[in-house]
Amino acid sequence: MSKNLRIKTSRFIDQTSRISFKFNNKTYYGFKGDTLASALLANNVHLVGRSFKYHRPRGIMTAGSEEPNAIVQINDGTALTEPNVRATEVEIYEGLEASSQNCWPSVNFDIGGINNLLSPLLPAGFYYKTFMWPASFWEKYEYFIRKSAGLGKSPTQPDPDIYEHQYVHCDVLVIGSGISGIMAAKTAAKNGLKTLLIEEKPILGGSTIYKEDNEVFLDNETPSKWLSNQINDLEKLENLEIKTRTSVAAYHGYNYLLARENLTDHLPIHERKNKIRQKLLKIRAKKVVTSTGALERPLIFNNNDRPGILLASALKRYADLFGVACGEKNILFTNNDSAYETALSFIDKGIKLEAIIDIRENPNSELVKKVEENQIKIFKGYTLVDTFGYRRINKISIMQLSKDGQNVVGNKIEISCDCLGMSGGWTPAVHLFTQSGGKLSFREEDQVFIPKTYPSKQISIGSCNGDFSLNSIIKNIPSQLKEFFAISSTEFDNLKIKSNEDLTKRNIWLLPSDKVIGKTKPFVDYQNDATAKDIKLALREGFRSIEHVKRYTTTGMGTDQGKLGNMHALGIIADTAGVKMGELGTTTFRPPYTPLTFGTIVGRNVGEFFDIFRKTPMHDWHVQNNAEFENVGQWKRAWYYPKDNENMHQAVQRESKAARESAGILDASTLGKIDIQGTDASEFLNRVYTNAWSKLAIGKCRYGLMLNEDGMVYDDGVTTRLDENHYIMTTTTGGAANVLGKLEDYLQTEWPELDVHLTSVTDHYATASICGPNSKKILQKIIPNMDLSDENFPHMSFKNAEIDNVKCRIMRISFTGEHSYEINIPACYGKSLWEKCMEAGKEFNITPYGTETMHLLRAEKGFIIVGQDTDATLTPIDLQMDWIVSKKKYDFIGKRSLYRSDTIREDRKQLVGLLTDDPNEVLEEGAQIVADTNKKPIEMLGHVTSSYFSPNLNKSIALGVVRGGKKMLGQKLIIPMENKNINVTVSDPVFLDKENKRLNA
Repeated sequence: MSKNLRIKTSRFIDQTSRISFKFNNKTYYGFKGDTLASALLANNVHLVGRSFKYHRPRGIMTAGSEEPNAIVQINDGTALTEPNVRATEVEIYEGLEASSQNCWPSVNFDIGGINNLLSPLLPAGFYYKTFMWPASFWEKYEYFIRKSAGLGKSPTQPDPDIYEHQYVHCDVLVIGSGISGIMAAKTAAKNGLKTLLIEEKPILGGSTIYKEDNEVFLDNETPSKWLSNQINDLEKLENLEIKTRTSVAAYHGYNYLLARENLTDHLPIHERKNKIRQKLLKIRAKKVVTSTGALERPLIFNNNDRPGILLASALKRYADLFGVACGEKNILFTNNDSAYETALSFIDKGIKLEAIIDIRENPNSELVKKVEENQIKIFKGYTLVDTFGYRRINKISIMQLSKDGQNVVGNKIEISCDCLGMSGGWTPAVHLFTQSGGKLSFREEDQVFIPKTYPSKQISIGSCNGDFSLNSIIKNIPSQLKEFFAISSTEFDNLKIKSNEDLTKRNIWLLPSDKVIGKTKPFVDYQNDATAKDIKLALREGFRSIEHVKRYTTTGMGTDQGKLGNMHALGIIADTAGVKMGELGTTTFRPPYTPLTFGTIVGRNVGEFFDIFRKTPMHDWHVQNNAEFENVGQWKRAWYYPKDNENMHQAVQRESKAARESAGILDASTLGKIDIQGTDASEFLNRVYTNAWSKLAIGKCRYGLMLNEDGMVYDDGVTTRLDENHYIMTTTTGGAANVLGKLEDYLQTEWPELDVHLTSVTDHYATASICGPNSKKILQKIIPNMDLSDENFPHMSFKNAEIDNVKCRIMRISFTGEHSYEINIPACYGKSLWEKCMEAGKEFNITPYGTETMHLLRAEKGFIIVGQDTDATLTPIDLQMDWIVSKKKYDFIGKRSLYRSDTIREDRKQLVGLLTDDPNEVLEEGAQIVADTNKKPIEMLGHVTSSYFSPNLNKSIALGVVRGGKKMLGQKLIIPMENKNINVTVSDPVFLDKENKRLNA
């Protein structure tokens, strides 16, 4: 039976509410308000997992989100399972089941532990060197690498939980609710600012809320009592919103932040049904106050990773907040006074403290003296040289430090213990600040990075700004807030504080041992088993950049992202390389600050809501007439209209013949439409398209080709000049959003001087495209009073018109090569227009056709489809569209790239037509094109991009890209298929009506 290490009632947990939970299939009990970590420690459970590389036993080390070791799997084997959850952040609830990760068959006996014995053969970077030879062994290596990769197990069932996204706007966002955050939030709210206070813990107050010692007083009250009163006042303010259990994950530019709010993770599973589990808050704040506190540093010494070794601040939090003693024979190891606060808390609560080891030679602060008054043995000027115990620490060895701190001297002293608390000073939590683009400076006296340059309206206050004492916090924050909020006073201006805090410390990044470093294991990254000697090895291998050392050793690449170890890694590199630490900089602090579930990121956009389905105004008509649909971008487009049990091929053959012989109608509403207005609209189009636009007359249309900066075709479409400074651009269906984004990017970043405004109007209009020899007659029936003569309404022009008193635009443009009209009408009249066209075309056997027939008709004319006949490697010249590239324009996007040596090569892949020797043989799209199948390896010349059987030509046709294809007209090539070779002849890509006579038929 496990021991119960509860020491006293805590006002922060509810001991009247007893909760059962399981860990590694064993039932334990805790109380409401406990975390999984505090409940396990109360049950005397320290061994909770195994490290990633060496599978060394690992125990709970911290009490917060920086936890590197206690990473568990929640509710394994269910749809609610979640891997890599920090035990320090999980609030226990009835029915919770957690299990250790990265161990087999159990955490107590892990076969992977053999890696620890083999560790001399597995130094940093061994995998980069070992798994490269022999090359033929890679498949065998790969199996074991994949088996050992990762920590937890991903869910295999759909997530039943509900997630939500919410936009939040505020005047002031305060991150963190320690004493600094409470002061900032109260000041902002009392000055009429809409304030949002975010705290990742369930309760407000940070570490000050349980600071009940008699060494510090605020206005003659203990810090805990004073802060509790401030929080009570805070909760009554109307213009302040408080969100607990909410962690800021990312801080982007212009004060745009993402935060995850946990709403139900602390509830029993049966109470969560139909409730939102987590929200992703998308916060836009006018001003941001960051008060995220500081992280206590560990100390780096031999075997500093055993279960039972925790941070001293974590021991204090478990004792004061949860009423839990983490051991029965405790020792503290420190280089500063923080551990003495933990010692006094132990003394106050009757927790046995065996000794304190302090690497400082003569600590003599008031805290130290008070501890000595309680007969606690303090080893001054000593360091730990080793620890013992496999599944839990049971003994330590200490030796005296030399004057310079580089060696140990004297005799070794051994002390029994079952818990060791270590304190190596504090590191400001600047992660969010640097994510925002802020720049840091290095403070040499206590070797910390602190905020220097703010990129937006934000401020860092408290210990995340390097103020580690309550004295400095109370002294500095009022003036900082007055300047930041532009106010004359705060209620904290005359706050009285009584404190004897001493911030002196002795910083040694790597503590010496009585063994050579090669025989020690001083861990810097506890999760990935990166040691100080790994870092020194990386330096010997020639790595100097902290980013390179990080990747070579995997330091800081675990789920804690180096929150504990990265500063030590920097210090060890600086000491070893003989450079100043401030010159090294830091690793990049990337979002998220704490992990986000995929559910939180995705929100409601899962399953049928993963992406929207867009439907044209005529969609219901297509459904009623048995259309089959295909997805094009987000649109549901009519693919073909089968009749009398036709298959797709039969329907397409019928539709294409009808369009050529009489009349066809296509729903073209999905084409992207961008409204372009402004006095510089013509100049803008000149820069965007390869051809000239400034002389395009009002009422005329022009086909345009858009390139990327590399000269490759990006999109195409027809743009119409509606007025002097007004154009309407059409784009491909799938490319509409990207094109708009690209154009806006250029307007805002490259050409901000241009007076141009873009508006997406794709959804504003429905478009019916009528084509075929009888299209003019059909349109004449719809609009009897309109002059449709070629003289009045020529090809590539547009007219304003009215249909049943509804204004519309009619463009005479064609993607089929037939006499065609596109009727654009407000979307709400789209279905009525379509039905009117069908009624008017009855006598001409008007036939609706879908995208497959459209592709066939345009292929007969050799018209390209961007994305099908192009693949971001083809220029207009490659597509035999030299005619569309202006030789006179001074510039356009991609012009310079068209004249690079590579893009003017004559042997580039070029668009050609392909005709099979057997006219009934239809090529497979994507099939490779070769010249010789006997030569090994077979040289690939290109591939088939489009292929159809044309009933209008009574033979198969295809388009393809072939190296040097322009000069290969008439040559024979081969399409090798799985069971046969197909012979083809290279032809002109225009198969039908090369003279364009049908456009005016």
